[in-house]
Amino acid sequence: MPVDPPAPERAQELVRNYDLIRQQVDEAAAKCAAASTPRLVAVSKYKPSSDIVALYDHGVRHFGENYPQELDGKAKESHSSRRAKEGLQLILPRLRRSQLPRDIAWHYIGTLQSNKCKMLASIPNLFAIETLTSLKSANLLHSTLSSLSPPRDTPLHVNTSGESQKSGLAPLSSSQPTGEALDLALHIVRSCPTLRLTGLMTIGSFDASTSDAPNPDFEALKQTRELLLEGLRSAVQDDAELKGRIDALEQEGGLELSMGMSSDFIEAIEQGSTNVRVGSSIFGARPVKR
Repeated sequence: MPVDPPAPERAQELVRNYDLIRQQVDEAAAKCAAASTPRLVAVSKYKPSSDIVALYDHGVRHFGENYPQELDGKAKESHSSRRAKEGLQLILPRLRRSQLPRDIAWHYIGTLQSNKCKMLASIPNLFAIETLTSLKSANLLHSTLSSLSPPRDTPLHVNTSGESQKSGLAPLSSSQPTGEALDLALHIVRSCPTLRLTGLMTIGSFDASTSDAPNPDFEALKQTRELLLEGLRSAVQDDAELKGRIDALEQEGGLELSMGMSSDFIEAIEQGSTNVRVGSSIFGARPVKR
């Protein structure tokens, strides 16, 4: 089914919103002298593909989705009807598309259920699955992904707030420096070559995200990263190959921190975030899921 562009007014609104957030991201990174500018993921859940087209034409490539079926549907639009693309898009490149562009980098940021792993792993241009929490899911993803394809980025989802309604691994701390997060990280490094451990992800609590004090969820994720790297180094010190992988990871900038959304991305960057996920501030309010 062809993807229609949004009305010009809607396209202008999306570009204006995105540019404002992009400017705020850049300013926050400059203020804290960040080593690199954080990646900005435009979270497009519940929004039509036409919105994605408008931002893609503005140069945006990283988009996030929370629900497997919605992501799968949009990604399939990205990979259908090449002949239609080569014909219609060359004639009307900005008026009507037969598919979403193939170089979109999709981020899955919703709860990862084991029965959806094969669906997600089958999406060729899925950039990252940011919510890995179990050995079972890691094994399912690994067994589905092709060994001929580049390893898929898989940050671990950490429930730093401890809220029961949220999924995620328990954070590491000075009193509990080991745990499921370290076990899962070691399993990926040792047994899942089609997966690449690239970082940690959290969703801060509402109260912490609206406070003027440093966000304890972000601090907990930073501490978890430090302890996780220490645990990984200790566990693989007698294995030259695995030690080399950990060394390479640190040389590439270490584990990323995916933290910060519309209400708290500036604070997240000031506390070390390298990947922020912004939805409503770019796309506007979403309909309530029924």
